[in-house]
Amino acid sequence: MSSQSRAVVVGAGVGGLATAIGLRRAGWAVTVVEARTALERYGTAFGIHPTAQAALERLGLGEVLRTHAVPYREARIRRPDGRVLAALPLERIERKAGRPELLVSRPRLIDALLAALDRAGGARIVYGHRLTGPAGLEAAPAGLEAAPAGLEAGRADLVVGADGINSAVRTAYFGRAGGPRAIGSVAWIGIAGFETGVYGETWGEGRFFGMTPVEPGRTNWYAAVPEATTAEELREAFAGWHDPVPRVLAETDPASWIRYEMRHLHPALPSFVAAGRVALVGDAAHAMTPNLGQGACTALLDAEALTRAVAAGAAAGPGGPAGLPAALRAYDAERRRSAQRVAFGSRTLHRFVTARRPGLRDALVSLLPG
Repeated sequence: MSSQSRAVVVGAGVGGLATAIGLRRAGWAVTVVEARTALERYGTAFGIHPTAQAALERLGLGEVLRTHAVPYREARIRRPDGRVLAALPLERIERKAGRPELLVSRPRLIDALLAALDRAGGARIVYGHRLTGPAGLEAAPAGLEAAPAGLEAGRADLVVGADGINSAVRTAYFGRAGGPRAIGSVAWIGIAGFETGVYGETWGEGRFFGMTPVEPGRTNWYAAVPEATTAEELREAFAGWHDPVPRVLAETDPASWIRYEMRHLHPALPSFVAAGRVALVGDAAHAMTPNLGQGACTALLDAEALTRAVAAGAAAGPGGPAGLPAALRAYDAERRRSAQRVAFGSRTLHRFVTARRPGLRDALVSLLPG
């Protein structure tokens, strides 16, 4: 690997930091560009599937799983009156993979990624630089005397768009092939300061409520409704549901809740790579609804696959920029269809879960194995 090979990773979320780690481990000089002025450490939980756990381990992040993650082994799908319809297939996942699904808080994972990036040799992280097009990769961020290493004109050998569903990199290099599309639901997420002991999802008419463990003494919760603009409206939407749903909403501070409009990327992109030196990872490539809980997992799998392809290309032939086009094609072949299948499955599940006439839905779910 040439010491001159430089990468710019746009976005310092899970996918961007994981990509930076993999590229540093492969010998690249890396600059991470983040639009926010600081990393956000809000406390939602990520579900980490066994395949994503393996990807984290290959990136040198096994310790976050050993020290901060909790297993997710028992969860149920319920009706609003509390009647159990089915069990989530967590036992089958563990039996097949030889390890359970894990849950880890977002702040823990972000801190672990930053620590792993330091161990890999570090990367310069430039905060407060919002890109508006390809030229933004070659211009000094406001307030800096000179462009950071890797942002000078002609020096970004590899550009990775990890900048989310509104990706400036995707718009700049992929045009309008795909873009954010609302699906008609509003999501709310938060952390309750107690353990409910009741985990899984409750499906109602056009809405659902979920709870998972996250760490001792706390419960991760999430909800989706057709409309709810205030905390009081959200509480009203789930009034009368089984315990502890109303209690979770009543006993957590609305100031800590996060509300967002649920969207996905549509249509699916024809490629995750462009121009022989640009690649997309995570939500920039395949933003999906949260129903399957696979957003963080697919971002991690993307990052590990991309950086592995770059490293393998360097080992097999011309490294650095000369080997990039082939490496990016290999990444696209490995990840695009798989990630897009997950995104499609998540969107389909959302339609099923939020059915406005839930009778048939509940009857079908009750036929699932326990």
